[in-house]
Amino acid sequence: MVAAEAALLREKASLLRNSMCRSEAVRDGSAAAVASIGRRMAAVDEAVRPAQARTWSAHRAHDNVARSLRAVEAVVRHLDGVREAEAVILESPSKSVTAYLEAVDKLKSAEDFFTSKRIGKAGDDALKRVDELLHKAAAKLENEFSRVLSECSKPVELEHLLSCLPSRSSAKDSAESQPNPGAVRSLPTLVDPRYVPRLSKLAQKSVELGCHQQFVKIYRDIRSSTLELTLKQLGVEYVQAEEVQAAQAESLNAKIAHWIQCLQIAVKLLFPSERALCDQIFQGKHAWKDHCFAAATSKTLLNLLSFGQAITESKTSPDKVFLLLDMFDATLKLQSEVETIFVGDECAENRKSAITLVKCLAQAAKKTLIDFKDSIVKESPKNTTADGDVHPLTSYVGNYIKFLFDYHSSLQLIFQESSNGDGTKSGLVSEITGLIHAVETNLDVKAKLYKDHALGILFLMNNINYIVRSIRSSEVKDLVGDDWVQRRRRTVQQHATQYKRAAWGKVLECLSAQGLTSSVGSAIEGIAGSVGSIGSHSGTTSTSVIKARFKSFNKQFEEVCQTQMNWAIPDKELRDNLILAVAEILLPAYRSFLKRFGYFSYLA
Repeated sequence: MVAAEAALLREKASLLRNSMCRSEAVRDGSAAAVASIGRRMAAVDEAVRPAQARTWSAHRAHDNVARSLRAVEAVVRHLDGVREAEAVILESPSKSVTAYLEAVDKLKSAEDFFTSKRIGKAGDDALKRVDELLHKAAAKLENEFSRVLSECSKPVELEHLLSCLPSRSSAKDSAESQPNPGAVRSLPTLVDPRYVPRLSKLAQKSVELGCHQQFVKIYRDIRSSTLELTLKQLGVEYVQAEEVQAAQAESLNAKIAHWIQCLQIAVKLLFPSERALCDQIFQGKHAWKDHCFAAATSKTLLNLLSFGQAITESKTSPDKVFLLLDMFDATLKLQSEVETIFVGDECAENRKSAITLVKCLAQAAKKTLIDFKDSIVKESPKNTTADGDVHPLTSYVGNYIKFLFDYHSSLQLIFQESSNGDGTKSGLVSEITGLIHAVETNLDVKAKLYKDHALGILFLMNNINYIVRSIRSSEVKDLVGDDWVQRRRRTVQQHATQYKRAAWGKVLECLSAQGLTSSVGSAIEGIAGSVGSIGSHSGTTSTSVIKARFKSFNKQFEEVCQTQMNWAIPDKELRDNLILAVAEILLPAYRSFLKRFGYFSYLA
């Protein structure tokens, strides 16, 4: 059994040795074959290499020819484009703006091509021709832009402007008929909308051609002139201070009311419409839009503001303050819209001009009030009233202050810088009380000029009372306060007391018992001794003194009444109170004197 297995293993080993020998023989044969093939392939490569070189050279030549052909085709294509564009460029853009702009695009493309390629003299000649055509195109586009904008830019009629406001009003409406600032309004049409896209395309193309500055100038000149004509139709032109100074008061009032209306129209309608037009034509170019708008509106704005500036520079008068305040109110209400419209660095000057006018009007109003206060103090003291009545200056200032209160909001803004640090007294209150103090100072001087002291006191009483009543009957009392009013009322009462003493003092002295007591006593003793003694010297002397006192009273009373018949106390309440006060001191004194000494007067 074991022997059989061993024999089997020996047989398998013999088979393996034979297989390995055959594999080695095959390997050696394959290596020889591979070496032979390698030698033959090397020979083939050596033979084929020249053919391959010629093939690669042919490919490179083909590529070079293709590139050259493409370059030639590009040159020919751009030259053809230049010839086609030239025919259009030499015509007018008005025939077809779209076709003209396409021709410009072809020239720009050719310019870029010939600039970037080195073609030689032919390319240089072509580039020179393209540049010439582009210059002609730029000039023609400028002319077309100017023509279209000029034809479309017409002054806006007043009725059209007013129809755009929320509340329709006629051209003769005053400045008080103002539209609601918060109401929605439509902007007027400055240029026919059908032509705006064409103008915009022309403006955009000017940027590519590098001539946009000329387009901006064209826009500025045409639109500025049109805006000026629009305002001129409304009656607004450049004004100097001398012209304002020569105007009559009524005429000036009407001019200011009209100016305020025109200012509203310009700020609310014309300038926003011009801004919108700039945005549409010069879209996407913010700096140019702002520059165009600022340039187009600057002269119109200057003309508009010149009237207000002339008013501030003209000669001052007290009544002028109300005109200045009307203008200040109008410009101040429009200030936020001005800042919105004239936004940006390019519009800084326009914005500054408008805001400066507001400040100038405020300063002029303030100066006018200060000058008025000074003029009151300096007003001639010789100009008095013969009857002690209220002086025209007092009534004027009283009414003046009441009218001022209609502008108290504006005046508080104007005088807010003058307020005290503790805020207890506003600048406006100080100004109003300062005006009254100036009047009182002037009245004190006038009162001293009266020869009759009582009349001077009556004069002060009448005038201070008028001021108090004027303040109390208006809303000004809320501004100055009750304390101020009460102090002035006490002043009136003090003057009334002084008047009674000065006017009726001598009359009351006649009713005094002083100096009569001893004489009366002697007379009484004589009467008691004998009826005949009534005619004695002592009794005669006593009754004569009493009689003289009664005569003196009658004379003094008559003189006072005669004198004061020409005096005036225009305020009925004050007059009645004063009559009652005089009666309260005079009648009791007279009754007492008559009761005590009337019998002796009867005997006399």
